[in-house]
Amino acid sequence: MEGGNGPSLQLQQLPLATAAVSVQPHTDSFSYKENLIGALLAIFGHLVSSIALNLQKYSHIRLAGSKDPRAYFRTKTWWSGFVLLLLGELAVFSSYAFAPLSLIVPLSAVSVVASAIIGIIFIKEKWKPKEFLRRYVLSFVGCGLAVVGTYLLVTFGPNSHEKMTAENITRHLVSWPFLLYMLVEIIVFCLLLYFYKERNANYIVIILLLVALLGSMTVVTVKAVAGMILVSIQGTLQLDSPIFYIMLVCMTATAIYQATFLAQASQLYDSAQISSIGYILSTTAAISAGATFYLDFMGEDVLHICMFALGCLIAFLGVFLITRNRKKPVPFEPYISMDAMPGMQNMHDKGIAVQPDLKASFSYGALENNDSMPEIYTPATLPIVQEQHGPKGASAPPYRVLEHSKKE
Repeated sequence: MEGGNGPSLQLQQLPLATAAVSVQPHTDSFSYKENLIGALLAIFGHLVSSIALNLQKYSHIRLAGSKDPRAYFRTKTWWSGFVLLLLGELAVFSSYAFAPLSLIVPLSAVSVVASAIIGIIFIKEKWKPKEFLRRYVLSFVGCGLAVVGTYLLVTFGPNSHEKMTAENITRHLVSWPFLLYMLVEIIVFCLLLYFYKERNANYIVIILLLVALLGSMTVVTVKAVAGMILVSIQGTLQLDSPIFYIMLVCMTATAIYQATFLAQASQLYDSAQISSIGYILSTTAAISAGATFYLDFMGEDVLHICMFALGCLIAFLGVFLITRNRKKPVPFEPYISMDAMPGMQNMHDKGIAVQPDLKASFSYGALENNDSMPEIYTPATLPIVQEQHGPKGASAPPYRVLEHSKKE
């Protein structure tokens, strides 16, 4: 009986073994192929988006320097940039469906490198070779470091692949690591928002931390939406699931608020600082969110994780050097600060801005409303009194200046 049952038992175990093998969705070679596809799509998208933004900027500058009465949206250059921008963003969006989130996000350094190279190519000033290298040595070093960092990111990036089905996304959404991460992020976001709104802490780190926290949720939802669309195209429909529309709404809302905080930061600080600090903070927050939600580094060995972290640090340093070389614009201030005038009292202690009264006077230092200020701050004229008396032979001065005390 045992000899007769042996083959039958083995035959019955064969389907189970086959089913166990079919559970694995990807082999190692195909996962690396998907990583390469996603990385190439992200690099292409960021490169095209950078070219598109520079084209649109060029159209604005050309219209501002000419007598062309047309609006910018009526020029072919601006529309060419707009079409390229849509193509680049579509490529970046598609890249999230193939490669892990922690691999795609740091590749945005490509746009900074491309902008630096385009700026050097289209520069109109003529420099000698030595002066040119001395002036742009930081940009060249930064571009080289960013390229090396990108290579390390693509080579040692996480290799975790999972089909973005509604069931898998829901399971990740209610997992305790992500719920704990979301709790910490919400608390930090509320604290930063309180200091920013109530305490007027308009520091660039606080504003860009708000952008980074929102951006981490944006990329998580972008990968979910892009992955579900790809799975639907492959034949398994996922667009009828409620989780798809929940992720779509969260993606749109976080992207809008992220753009709002970025616009507020651009009004207060230089674009070079925003690019470097924003890239570092946003990439760090996005990698943390991807590692918590999608478990990107699950099963990776220590060497790959360390080399990936080294690639991120090298890319951070490269972006910092590129943006540090940019010229800082000097804003025009149409008033004279009272601090810079000797013998004048400081009037900025209570936030009172001293500006010229452009409505009816050309005198600097005139306040908008003098009724609520002490009399000492009101503009005063020096009366001129003609000298009437004096000896006949002496030459009297034609005028004398009366000195006013504070009581007068």
